[in-house]
Amino acid sequence: MRRRETQKISDILKQVVNNSAYEQKLLETKLINNWGEVLGAGVANSTSSIFIRNKTLFVHIESPVVRHELFMMRSRILASLNESVGSTVIHNIIFK
Repeated sequence: MRRRETQKISDILKQVVNNSAYEQKLLETKLINNWGEVLGAGVANSTSSIFIRNKTLFVHIESPVVRHELFMMRSRILASLNESVGSTVIHNIIFK
């Protein structure tokens, strides 16, 4: 017996991603990948680790000077990163 209501696989995958916890993890991964694009190659080279936990972005910066500059621009960075993924993924940034 053949189904009459066929759907594209891409539409089914979008439904699965949008209706589950996968969407949040995908947005977090996209945000982390956008770190270098949003802040530039110089900051990306100074970054040794970056991860998200409980809607807080933790970034380890090797240079104290760069860390201080980023700390002063924290609210603008937060807005730019969230805008880059099109959703509010993080609420806070902690530089270490």
